[in-house]
Amino acid sequence: MEQVSSIDKSSRHQKIIGDFGEAILCNWLSRSGFEVTVIDHTGIDIIAYNKRTGKRLGITVKSRTRCEGKEDESVNLLSNLRKDRDRTKVKEACKAFACKPWIGVYVETTNYADIYLTSLEHYDKKYRKKDRVLDDWKMAEKYKKQYVSDEQIKHLHIKFENLKRWKW
Repeated sequence: MEQVSSIDKSSRHQKIIGDFGEAILCNWLSRSGFEVTVIDHTGIDIIAYNKRTGKRLGITVKSRTRCEGKEDESVNLLSNLRKDRDRTKVKEACKAFACKPWIGVYVETTNYADIYLTSLEHYDKKYRKKDRVLDDWKMAEKYKKQYVSDEQIKHLHIKFENLKRWKW
């Protein structure tokens, strides 16, 4: 087994990684007992409902690929710049669908991917810096350690291993 050698993004990679981030988060939630659907609605990408707990989540998903040397770059979450702020859109969509606003983050690098899931309320209380134009999800090692120890952040880590070298 060897590690994947590099990332060479296609012209449609941004769309593909966005769809993949939503799909893998849906899979993870479905395996955890949630009924899940991807929706095409301003503000949220996924609605997930857990019959056992009665929790209904409206999730905005941010997916990014980080090439070698850029693994620690933050992920932009919500813009606060415009009049119709992203945060407002998420909250309004969740109100319309009777769900709680959550944030999902999928970040892949050459050799691994991390998926994080937490409520918008928890993010705001613990990680959001007030009066910033852009809310972000920090990916530097010290922040990743904080996320792992934070019980209100769900985290899944996936390693990529090349079992047989692909030759094109």
